[in-house]
Amino acid sequence: MGDKVLMKGTEAIGEAAVKAGCKCFFGYPITPQTEVAAYLSKRMPKINRVFLQAESEIAAVNMVYGAAGTGVRCMTSSSSPGISLKAEGISYIAGAELPCVIINIVRGGPGLGGIQPAQSDYFQATKGGAHGDFNMPVYAPASIQEMADIIQEAFDVADIYRTPVMVMGDGMLGQMMEPVEFRDVQARELPEKASWAANGLHGRKQHNVINSLFLKPEELELHNEKLQAKYAEIKKTEVKYEVFNCEEECDLIMVAYGTTSRICKNVIKLAAKEGIKLGLVRPITLWPFPQEAFDKTIDKTKHGYLSVEMSCGQMVEDVRLSVNGKKPVGFYGRSGGMVPTPAEILDKVKEIVGGAK
Repeated sequence: MGDKVLMKGTEAIGEAAVKAGCKCFFGYPITPQTEVAAYLSKRMPKINRVFLQAESEIAAVNMVYGAAGTGVRCMTSSSSPGISLKAEGISYIAGAELPCVIINIVRGGPGLGGIQPAQSDYFQATKGGAHGDFNMPVYAPASIQEMADIIQEAFDVADIYRTPVMVMGDGMLGQMMEPVEFRDVQARELPEKASWAANGLHGRKQHNVINSLFLKPEELELHNEKLQAKYAEIKKTEVKYEVFNCEEECDLIMVAYGTTSRICKNVIKLAAKEGIKLGLVRPITLWPFPQEAFDKTIDKTKHGYLSVEMSCGQMVEDVRLSVNGKKPVGFYGRSGGMVPTPAEILDKVKEIVGGAK
């Protein structure tokens, strides 16, 4: 256990990656995540690790493919348009079953959009993120401390399942400063890499070839079935969520992640002063989505759920699938970098539950 230090979210990501044993970082600057690369550009060379600013996001993600293929822990980071450029490489990495961590500090879109915080990359992150049948675990921390803790877990999950893992925070979480403690996290039991990594070790009976190309459809289907079995296991074992203030029956349960969930906790306090009982379901893994949290709370809410997002309505679709018509599901969102205020969310709550009690 160490002392807490005041750090910007993006810099805390960099230090947490170092603590997690990241050996190589490949990236390209884009606001609001540039400080991840800036921090690691100074930190990595001092400890004899690799930092490389690539000529583009496309080059960076393909460097990750190469480094991950040798079995070392590696990471890249970007913001929304940059993740789109990395999409082809992410699909290749998933297809080749390579472990890596991808950071997305989300900005407003579509297009170049703006540099203010948003959550409008939810569909991109959770519905595959690129071409082909694949998924990747997606974590959505709500504080800089949680972000630092999750980095270690992300690297472990990537190694255990041989998969890319995304840690997704909005621009506010990336740019704000909070006290953070870099804890000694107990690493999980990890599988060996010698059976698949192409790292030049001698004494193997076969060559290890890193590949995602299967020209025979029968072979590609078998590969897809193998991947789907892996994703089914991740759904069983890697779901994370928080259920807050739902011990007793609520008038309404909000659903929010990241920075928006912190705002919703303030809404709960404001609503209580007016006699309105609110709860919160906070997904920490966006994929796999925490269906279980809704099974646990479906009988605790009078008026159903309200999905609160910094988007035009994306996670709300997964909330509706999870609730499966058993209770109403509403939506409140701001977009383009606008951050919802507690007062305006409370107004939406009152619209649903009928005002103060």
